[in-house]
Amino acid sequence: MAKNLGGRPYKEIDKAQFENLCALQCTKQEICAWFDVTDKTLERWCKRTYGAGFSEVFAAKRGKGVISVRRALYQNAVQKGNVKAQIFWLKNHGGMSEKVSVETHEVSDDSMKAMEDYFSKKVHDGR
Repeated sequence: MAKNLGGRPYKEIDKAQFENLCALQCTKQEICAWFDVTDKTLERWCKRTYGAGFSEVFAAKRGKGVISVRRALYQNAVQKGNVKAQIFWLKNHGGMSEKVSVETHEVSDDSMKAMEDYFSKKVHDGR
């Protein structure tokens, strides 16, 4: 365990485990719980180890997990022929959409009055 000059020894945080937890998209609180450290300790460790704060390091290290999931999704869609994976992939990467567009047109007051007159006449005539 490395010693902090003039203070308590540094808490050990395994760099490989930390990077794996980032790849799994673990929260800062979950990572702190894993290593039994406070968020301040984790911040200081990130600055000593990577020269940046937790947020910057996490943003850089989380990409491995995203790539793994993207690769698995792609393999399910293409190699295994999973239709749900194919649809999901196309919606997110191929511009496919299920959105329905609805066109509306403004109706003038004259048109509304004509329709009301027509239908009230039908009701009075008994049709």
